[in-house]
Amino acid sequence: MNFHQLEYIIAVDTFRHFGKAAESCFVTQPTLSMMIQKLEEEIGVTIFDRSKQPVIPTIVGTEIIQKAKTVLKELREIKEIASIFKDEIHGELKIGIIPTVAPYLLPHFLKKFLMKYPVIKLRISEHTTEIILEKLERGILDVGVLATPLNNRSYFEQSLYREEFVVYASKGEKILNKKYLLAEDINVEHLWLLEEGHCLRSQIVHLCELKKQAISHNNLHYEAGSIDSLIKIVDQSKGITILPELATLYLNKKQKLCIRHFKPPVPVREISLVTYRYFVKASLLEALKKEILDNVHIFISQKKKQIVIEI
Repeated sequence: MNFHQLEYIIAVDTFRHFGKAAESCFVTQPTLSMMIQKLEEEIGVTIFDRSKQPVIPTIVGTEIIQKAKTVLKELREIKEIASIFKDEIHGELKIGIIPTVAPYLLPHFLKKFLMKYPVIKLRISEHTTEIILEKLERGILDVGVLATPLNNRSYFEQSLYREEFVVYASKGEKILNKKYLLAEDINVEHLWLLEEGHCLRSQIVHLCELKKQAISHNNLHYEAGSIDSLIKIVDQSKGITILPELATLYLNKKQKLCIRHFKPPVPVREISLVTYRYFVKASLLEALKKEILDNVHIFISQKKKQIVIEI
């Protein structure tokens, strides 16, 4: 039995297909199949039911695969501990980031990070909060960039920054006649939100005390998949949406005239680095956090003053 065999059975379990599993492990399918068969012969049990399509693990195979994940996770932790002892910053960091943060946060630090740490390999993927948490628990991701708090003790949160929610409205909306808004100033019949599953949608409904059942009075019901889609809908089809402040940095001058801030207490969201329980890649995570803190700045024009939040 060797570590490669454990990687192979995990890959087959993930893809439920020997060919795709082999491709993900950068080996040929015959090699992967032979190595798994040798493992089965060595331990005397069948790990996969090959008569099923897609292939599925047997009952005992499910237990073995789970143990294999634990073994490989602990192996990675041993290597990381050795790196920390040698004061080295290198390796791979797998990051999951929610779609309402990714396009606005990544440009601020990613290029500089890669130039500063050329030996660190980043794997970044966009997922909803629910999927990121599940992948963190399974060890598929190392860290998530999420809206917090999660109120779950299984996860460790390191706050990065807080950003306000602002209202973005099309020309003709009455709220543009006001300088600062209350939640009740928003006409929910004109409100556009992200589709279900995005934590930003839930935050807006909660923070602004809006009722989901009231948001369906138009003859067109459209739930956007991204913030950029929301902005375009408001620009072209009229209406109102609510944006996290970092997203407004990418609006043009004409669009920025359609922004209105809330009166205090202003609804905000917190963005944090989130890891699952004890996280060993401390040096990599600290490097990531420092680079974000050093390079991300949110510029806010409020009460004729430019407020800079250094996160």
